Amino acid sequence: MQFVLLGFSDLPNLQGFLSGMFSIMYIIIIFGNSLIIVITRIDSALQKPMYFFLANFSSVEICYVSVIIPRILVNLWTQERSLSVMNCAAQLCFFLILGTIECLLLAVMAYDRYVAICYPLNYNLVMNPKKCIHLAIGSWLGVIPVQIGQTCQIFSLHFCNSNIINHFFCDIPPILKLACGDTSVHELSVYIVVMLVAAVPFSLILVSYSKIISTILRLPTAQGRAKAFSTCSSHLLVVILFFGSGTITYFRPKSMHSPGTDKLLSLFYTIVTPMFNPVIYCFRNKEVIAALKKLVSLKNIVSWV
Repeated sequence: MQFVLLGFSDLPNLQGFLSGMFSIMYIIIIFGNSLIIVITRIDSALQKPMYFFLANFSSVEICYVSVIIPRILVNLWTQERSLSVMNCAAQLCFFLILGTIECLLLAVMAYDRYVAICYPLNYNLVMNPKKCIHLAIGSWLGVIPVQIGQTCQIFSLHFCNSNIINHFFCDIPPILKLACGDTSVHELSVYIVVMLVAAVPFSLILVSYSKIISTILRLPTAQGRAKAFSTCSSHLLVVILFFGSGTITYFRPKSMHSPGTDKLLSLFYTIVTPMFNPVIYCFRNKEVIAALKKLVSLKNIVSWV
């Protein structure tokens, strides 16, 4: 059996425009996140836990969008929309794994900011290199069995309603719509998994930021409060963009899902947010801006020589 990804076939006059737009967005995401990885590796001023986790997050972003955008571009370029069940399952599995890694890394980054602002004197002791590596490895590897199991459970369903997926990638809500019979048990399992891998990290982020804000408000000077808040404002903005659109998508009842709304919300957490992440982190962080200026100056010197 083959699935058919409709993608953006309902916009026949915009196929060329969409192809160009997604190509440009993909290049921006790859270039921007690769730049963050490079400067956090080569600049000695960025050899800190905060930037170690940021480099991990950028690596996940590159993999995350590479699961989605190339397939969109193939559909737009060739108009070949058929997709085998195995390929659809593989895309969903990688999407779920990488999306969950993002959730966990955002929680780890919030914890890092919590320690840095609430316990600055113990920061280097608590966030030592060994602990940072363990947190990163746990975020990357800890979710794989859960999401493989969830993918297997979803694709154990019988699909008899249709083979047409009215979406631009294989996501859980549009796939469940194609299943015949009662899918309430599977929907419940999706909610439980989302609670574990997304709602729990988000709750930890909220707890961390409630303590961070409380600590910042107790600082004696306005300059100190502004400096402390600037170190975590970029991360907080990314959290709102990513979790906001993702939560609305997965926690709505099945009856409230519509193809147009699902596509729009999915664009935010699969493409738009990864595209803005490098911009948010680069232009709202003085240390990253300084590292970029240093890198540009070094390139100019090398080219002049």
